[in-house]
Amino acid sequence: MKRIVENKHPLAIRWFHWVNFPVLALMIWSGLLIYWAYHPYKIQVAGYTLVTFFPSGFFKALNVPFRLAEGMSWHFALMWLFTLNGILYVVYTFISGEWRYLLPKRNSVREAWQVVLHDLGIRKEPLPVEKYNAAQRIAYTSIIVMGLGSLLTGLAIYKPTQFWWLTTLMGGYETARLIHFALTIGYVLFFVIHVAQVVKAGWTNFRSMIAGFDVVDEQA
Repeated sequence: MKRIVENKHPLAIRWFHWVNFPVLALMIWSGLLIYWAYHPYKIQVAGYTLVTFFPSGFFKALNVPFRLAEGMSWHFALMWLFTLNGILYVVYTFISGEWRYLLPKRNSVREAWQVVLHDLGIRKEPLPVEKYNAAQRIAYTSIIVMGLGSLLTGLAIYKPTQFWWLTTLMGGYETARLIHFALTIGYVLFFVIHVAQVVKAGWTNFRSMIAGFDVVDEQA
């Protein structure tokens, strides 16, 4: 027997989610257009380069070179929408009480490890039934913190003279730029894991983020 669970994801949460997804994706893309102009980051060991983040061939393949002005225009315009959407999301979660489902609990770190083991097929016992498991609580809260970090470091490198105090607080221009870049890599990793989890969870879970309701099986 199937039962419809109404309002699994409130309308506001769904709007914030689906606005943020393309905005953040476009900000990452426009950030690449900016990063092309000066892309020094790489991982070296004993003088040998192990990883070069986005080598020149990558930018040429995507027709990125010589689009710095375009990238800056898009990035700074989308920044306001990204910030506004983030602020409204945080305000809504506190006013509505949704924060109770999103913030990590005292044992979330330990429980999150059990979620990882379950997803890898190592733990066979079923996980506790709750709206967001411990790993999701940590991940979704981390994204909010990362969003704030991106905003602050972005302002620090966007207006280092006007916001000199913020640039100093972020460790200087170069450090702020490195943190901003590292956060972007974090978003990409989150996207990959998030999409993989959605695929693993199946259509029902994806539908609930679009329509707001879920269909569950109940034993007669």
